Amino acid sequence: MPRSKRDKKISLTKTDRKGLAWKQRIIEDIRKCVGIYTNIFVFQVQNMRNNLLKDLRHEWKENSRFFFGKNRIMQIGLGRTEAEEIEPGLHEVSKRLNGQVGLLFTTKSKKEVLDWAESYWAVEYARSGFVATETVTLPEGPLEEFTHSMEPHLRSLGMPVKLQKGVVTLYSAYTVCEEGKILTPEQARILKLIANPMAKFRLAIKCSWSKDDGFELHIKDEVEGDSGHGDDAEDDAMEQDENEDTDE
Repeated sequence: MPRSKRDKKISLTKTDRKGLAWKQRIIEDIRKCVGIYTNIFVFQVQNMRNNLLKDLRHEWKENSRFFFGKNRIMQIGLGRTEAEEIEPGLHEVSKRLNGQVGLLFTTKSKKEVLDWAESYWAVEYARSGFVATETVTLPEGPLEEFTHSMEPHLRSLGMPVKLQKGVVTLYSAYTVCEEGKILTPEQARILKLIANPMAKFRLAIKCSWSKDDGFELHIKDEVEGDSGHGDDAEDDAMEQDENEDTDE
């Protein structure tokens, strides 16, 4: 019996998660936002967390729009050179789209946004690679916050623990991390398990553009004639950690 032509196996491992149509939509959205909003800001993120960025998007949704994703796509939307820019001065904004940064379009005043960014921060758990801000030591004794089933996992993280009458117990004092030293994945996991947030999610405004005042630099940089095209590899690494990206 001949094989049905409809009986075909399709590998999903080779599908393009974000194709040309998605990129074009982001570029068009950015260009529409230039016409809608009076002010544009490039913000730099410290200790990026998707859930906190999502909260900001929800909080500012009435009069603002956040874009956070692949820098080169946002650069194309604004215009990478003076010849390509859709408004005078926007190519200077495009040059600053390098590293872990995003765009904020808003009708709020420049002073209001700068004051907010200066004071805004949120506590979060540190990840591996973070430099510890304090020394954390756990004393010898029972760890009653953990169930007995957690004992093997804690032991796998390097903690000197044992079950004593069904209670997870440290049989010697244990230093989780030391101030000034880089956290390992195991140390970061332990800090989260013992509910010790050490990182701060913050935003810093690199530069701004407004329809009235044009481009203004807020953090000094060494950008000269570079259009920021050299950070594609960094963008690709960032994309793996961005569930939301620019498509909201």
